[in-house]
Amino acid sequence: MDLSVVVVSWNVKNLLEACLRSVESTLAAGSLTWQLCVVDNASHDDSPQMVRGRFPQVTLIANTDNLGYAGACNQGLAWAEGDNCLVLNPDTEVKPGALAALVEFLRSTPTAGMAGPRLIYPDGSFQHSAFAFPGLVQVALDLFPAPGRLYESRCNGRYPRSWYAAGRPFRVGHPLGACIMVRKAALDGVGRMDTGFFMYCEEVDWARRFQGAGWQVYCVPAAEVVHHAGRSTEQVRPEMFAALWRSRLRYYDKHYGPVYTGVVRLLLRAGLRYQRSRPRREAARGQLSQEALAQREEMYRRAEQMLHES
Repeated sequence: MDLSVVVVSWNVKNLLEACLRSVESTLAAGSLTWQLCVVDNASHDDSPQMVRGRFPQVTLIANTDNLGYAGACNQGLAWAEGDNCLVLNPDTEVKPGALAALVEFLRSTPTAGMAGPRLIYPDGSFQHSAFAFPGLVQVALDLFPAPGRLYESRCNGRYPRSWYAAGRPFRVGHPLGACIMVRKAALDGVGRMDTGFFMYCEEVDWARRFQGAGWQVYCVPAAEVVHHAGRSTEQVRPEMFAALWRSRLRYYDKHYGPVYTGVVRLLLRAGLRYQRSRPRREAARGQLSQEALAQREEMYRRAEQMLHES
């Protein structure tokens, strides 16, 4: 079998349906042999019922508890039988030929173990699709204001837009986790995702492990995928902000050690103090509603609590 597709979903029924239709449409139009699996992380919006009723040919793994993104992906990867495995977010829609382009790239590039597509927003506009591995500069730029050119630069892990526009595959640190294809032979050697990352950074860690095992990682701009970006995680934003930084701290500790992580913690502590002052000033000027202010306050409070407890 050429390709196994794994979609992990949580409470995004309408987006999931559009995603599955796009996958089936593009694969049915090509010559690849394939299988498709949805791993549902205990959704309460009738997503499993929708999959059973409208996509009877799709394998459904319906969890009774939310196992996190990495845990659910690993369930699908354990099920997968294809020579190539795709993990795909439900807030994506694959363009015609995108999956075939990724499979063909891995077939023709024996040193590549992982590849991601060019992601675009629903209106067709540019979206950063792959990144260099994060470091202290990226931490600082996430927490403190910076000129737009610096934010968009290699200093912040971004690759030039011209590289995407050129259409040629290029090596990267890691693809964005919305859509990642891996070679099954490489996966068998490297292993599945680290479930210690409940959400966020699992793909960064995974790509780093692939490269540590000698495999190259690429972005393939010829493969285009629409990404709605964050539609699952926006449902619980305060919790997700804390989860993001918990995962980042774990990533730095795992790959850089305690001293480096200690510096990250100092930056995060200072950045949270700065970030908490901004919405208060905006609210005082009438630029932010009290509801939005309360949400921001709760978001930063949870992050500070996580930092104190970890």
